[in-house]
Amino acid sequence: MSFMDDLNHYTHISSEQLLQLRQEQNQCANIDILENEIFQISPDLLTLLLRDHTTKGSIFWATDDYSYRGKGYQYYDQITIESITGENGNVIIPRAVKSKKQQQQRSREMAEVFTPSWICNKQNNLVDNAWFGREGVFNTEVDNPDGTHSWKVNTDKITFPKGKTWKDYIKENRLEITCGEAPYLVSRYDAVTGEPISIESRIGLLDRKLRVVSENTETTCEWLKASQSAYMSIYGFEWQGDNLVLAREALLYTFIDYYRAKFGKYPQLKSLLYIAYIISWNIWQMDGLKGVIPNSCEERRTVVYDLFGETETISNCEGCKSGDIKKHNGMYALIKDWSAAKQKQKIRFIDLIK
Repeated sequence: MSFMDDLNHYTHISSEQLLQLRQEQNQCANIDILENEIFQISPDLLTLLLRDHTTKGSIFWATDDYSYRGKGYQYYDQITIESITGENGNVIIPRAVKSKKQQQQRSREMAEVFTPSWICNKQNNLVDNAWFGREGVFNTEVDNPDGTHSWKVNTDKITFPKGKTWKDYIKENRLEITCGEAPYLVSRYDAVTGEPISIESRIGLLDRKLRVVSENTETTCEWLKASQSAYMSIYGFEWQGDNLVLAREALLYTFIDYYRAKFGKYPQLKSLLYIAYIISWNIWQMDGLKGVIPNSCEERRTVVYDLFGETETISNCEGCKSGDIKKHNGMYALIKDWSAAKQKQKIRFIDLIK
């Protein structure tokens, strides 16, 4: 049973509306998460997934790919609910569903290159090999004679090295830089081929944490608390707004997937809203080279009045001139420190860089 089949768990919609949503879903392939679907669950849920806590508005497109659609789709326009729902419900789609021409254009203009799941798995395994002190914790990589690659899942309950516990693991911070659709964090599908990946075979860093949570909790209360800790420890940033929306949606639906696999039912709306709130802080829009909101550095004009009239001086961004990430005049991206000691403070991401 798909999420669409039980959408009225959250809200009552007409059969005509449900049929229309299913038709839209089929048109975009089964890996695509529909914004219309999220809106039907709760407008507040979609609002959270679009929020930018640094600008206190919504994330913006940061790409000209949609400018042909007119007002509301220009480079600096914020992504609004109206621009991606209703008749616009299929505007944002995963890279794998885009045409080859669109993929090539984004690779050429924005250096957008997505990584196949088997490579993500290899690299994520290196992280876990170091943390656990052994190999093959979650799966064993398979390099097939025909040149293809896969992995064999370790179905045994994960055991932990001396001095470390499962709670330590889920609280370990993990960051995917320039995350795109976040294939290193969650692996609902292969970002290159678009092939769906069953929950038992997923390899993302958050997938692994949620597997550990499910193996070590019994009640919904225990599971939710531990899963929230897992989400608080997962971070990622991205330049382009459409990719950021896709990444945030993937993290939200991953939460639904694992909750359903564990308890055979959907999480309550209040649980979804809190997870979406965490996601809105931890997966954020940023120029990774500068630590600021994309293209927010600017010329500063200063008018000085003296005895002979007025003089205008123009100063460019010192950080852009010198390459010093600490000296940009743009808007530095904010994230949240969820640790109790810091009392969930807002901090600038660049302040974490030594």
